[in-house]
Amino acid sequence: MKAFKSTAGIAVCVQNQLIPCLMAARLKVKPLIESLGGDEKSSETPARALLVSALAVTAAAIALIASQAPTPVLQGLLSVLAACGLFFLLAAAMGRVNFTAVLPAQSLETIAASWPDAILVTTRLGATVFANSAFARLFPHGTIAGYGALEEACQREPAASEALFRLVRSAERGESAHEDIKLVPDVASPSEHPAVLGLKISVAPLNIVQSERRPLVLWRFQDATSENADRNHEIQALKSQLWAYDGAPLGLLMISADASITSINATLGSWLGLSNPALDETASLDALFVPPGGEILRRHITDPSATGFDCGLELVNRAGRPTPVHVLVSAVPADPTAVNAGAGGQLAQRIVMVMRASSPVAGAGSADLADPGLARHFHAAPFGIATVTATGQIASANGAFALMTLDGSGGLDVPAVDVLCRDATPEARSAVTRQLAEALAGGTSIAAVDFTIGQKGEFGRRVYVTPLPASAGSREAAVLYVIDTTEQKALEAKFAQSQKMEAVGKLAGGIAHDFNNVLTAIIGSADLMLQTHRASDAAHKDIQNIKQSANRAAGLVGKLMAFSRQQPMQLEALSLGEMVVDARQVIKTSLGEKIDLKVQTGRDLWYVKADRTQIDQVLLNLAVNARDAMADGGTLAVRVLNITEREAQKAPHPGLPVAEYVLIEVEDSGTGMPAGVLARIFEPFFTTKEVGKGTGLGLATVYGIVKQSAGFIYADSVPEKGTTFRVYLPRFHVENESEFVAQKAARKETAPADLTGSATVLIVEDEDMVRSVAVRSLTRLGYNVLEAGNGVEALDIVAAQNGAVDIVVSDVVMPEMDGPAFLKEVRKSNPGLKIIFVSGHTNEAFKTSLDENETFAFLPKPFSLPQLAAKIKEELGR
Repeated sequence: MKAFKSTAGIAVCVQNQLIPCLMAARLKVKPLIESLGGDEKSSETPARALLVSALAVTAAAIALIASQAPTPVLQGLLSVLAACGLFFLLAAAMGRVNFTAVLPAQSLETIAASWPDAILVTTRLGATVFANSAFARLFPHGTIAGYGALEEACQREPAASEALFRLVRSAERGESAHEDIKLVPDVASPSEHPAVLGLKISVAPLNIVQSERRPLVLWRFQDATSENADRNHEIQALKSQLWAYDGAPLGLLMISADASITSINATLGSWLGLSNPALDETASLDALFVPPGGEILRRHITDPSATGFDCGLELVNRAGRPTPVHVLVSAVPADPTAVNAGAGGQLAQRIVMVMRASSPVAGAGSADLADPGLARHFHAAPFGIATVTATGQIASANGAFALMTLDGSGGLDVPAVDVLCRDATPEARSAVTRQLAEALAGGTSIAAVDFTIGQKGEFGRRVYVTPLPASAGSREAAVLYVIDTTEQKALEAKFAQSQKMEAVGKLAGGIAHDFNNVLTAIIGSADLMLQTHRASDAAHKDIQNIKQSANRAAGLVGKLMAFSRQQPMQLEALSLGEMVVDARQVIKTSLGEKIDLKVQTGRDLWYVKADRTQIDQVLLNLAVNARDAMADGGTLAVRVLNITEREAQKAPHPGLPVAEYVLIEVEDSGTGMPAGVLARIFEPFFTTKEVGKGTGLGLATVYGIVKQSAGFIYADSVPEKGTTFRVYLPRFHVENESEFVAQKAARKETAPADLTGSATVLIVEDEDMVRSVAVRSLTRLGYNVLEAGNGVEALDIVAAQNGAVDIVVSDVVMPEMDGPAFLKEVRKSNPGLKIIFVSGHTNEAFKTSLDENETFAFLPKPFSLPQLAAKIKEELGR
């Protein structure tokens, strides 16, 4: 009884769940259909019969359960139903039974038949499964139906056959693809079909429930004949435009926004002698136009604010022959709907129209310039030429004139004063206006006008105005000649600065020479007085103060001499890397604690020939100058490195010859300098410091020392970021390395402690005070001292001594006979006589007047008496 109740429950579930499902489903058993060779239409009857049978059995089972039949009968019935259910579950799992509601096959055929595009369903191997009526109309006369008709039609066109092959390969891989092909249909009635049939063919896998052994492909054919006709029409229209572009009677250039040429028409190509202008990759603005034509066009084209341009230039062909032309440039907006750049479109490119200067169009505004010979000279002139109408407007202009206008255009049909005097002062504008008005009124002997233009007045211009005689058919009433005087003004300023510096240098040198004699006497007298006064004497301190003040004055004079490049120098081979390392502690001490010093030296640094003391002074002065610019602290970097010829050639420094150098770079992180201050930093007595805190000779001294060492110095500064000084000293080739080592060892030797001697010394000096101090000092040291006031007296003394003179200490500049002349004469009778020249000038100033192999010693003024005695001791070797 329990089993029966359970079975009755199952029956109720079957009745509630299975019957609705079966009523809404369509049973399809594909293996049975395929084995019978049927299709979907023939499978409808068996499927419907099976469904009706299943419903009938289900209804009978329900009725039997409700009638309370005996249990064995019910169990048998339920067993049959269970077997059927298991069968359906297995079939569904294997994909043999589909419970999806679908449209009837007739509905599918109706839809496919009414579809406007041709449809073809094939297997991946090309077997036709279905083709709608549109496909049949598209390929009506093929010997084979379906896919065969498509293949047969494509065989007549190689391009279509290749496209079909690609589509078939995509279909075999189960991929989607499309191709555009053209076919010539084999039809009896040409009126129904065009001469050329354009098709868009696409293939794609057919995603329906199907046998994996037989996947299908959907082919779709769209008629593109009308679309191709429209495209052909556009192509023909484009060809017509291109023909008009190439066949135009004037040259045309298409130029991109970066001033590169994108196309050249055939007319301009023939003028240039280009065989194929469309493929010529060497064409550029600089190659097509005589300089500065390319620069003029490039400046205008790359200016986003420029819109139009009209100017005369010179075209040059491949043979190098120039031709005067008239050039007009027009902007082409990137957006065709935009009228200009201001309307929202960006200027994508420019079109350049080139007309021969002798053509009627180009010569319409100037009958005179229509003459080819005159136009040739007009456009080839190295200075600006522009003709002006009676109303003051520019009628024509050559390339040089356009280049000299800051906007890069000739400014045609605009007031000449506005073009010439852009960014000029009101005074300059008034002067040009006045001179132009006088010329237009027929005046003669009109003076030139000099003025500057530019935001900073950095460009110089000189304008000449000449009236033109009136002639029929000509608009021109005057001619403007414009000369660029920028470089001339710069040279004049540089020359004036050079003259000023030279005058100051000569003045400083002359004063310094006289000062050196005075200071030598003061320092010598102080040394003599210190020899007779003990440290405990009351006058000893005063004498020391006198000597210290004299030494300070000597230092100031030395700076003046360095600036005037007349400072005595002891030239020797130096390694700047070693010098910078040796001077590091001294520089660090002068900088203080707030500033961080960084020293970097390159490897295998070359030698230079300079004065060690002077180079030390250069380093110290630059360090002190940097310290003053970093009151709140900072970093000072000192770098030394070699500069090759190639690096010197690329260096952004005007006037630096191409050679090998050793570079000293001093860079600070201070306040920097504005351009006005930077231009004057090497002038003597120029300083930005407060009164009493600087003499203004520090950088002037550095400049003089560097120049006297045959070097170059440059300064770069950025306000609030810092300043960098670069000192270039020429490389010195040391022929014998042992010579350099000997010099280093000699510098380490200390002066002899014993300065006394017994030799005979001749003092030749025209300054009585200097000579007296030297004689008295050397006499106290035990020397036999003779004295002379000039070279003539010295020759007499040497002759009278008959070879008893051991050494001569002589001034260089003296009356009657100077030091070099005396040496030449005394060598005739005493070739081995030792001589020491003393002077406030550099030894290079008089060395050229002596024989090349002449040997002598040199002691610069001012000097102390111990220095003189030590030099004599050194030369005598005692």
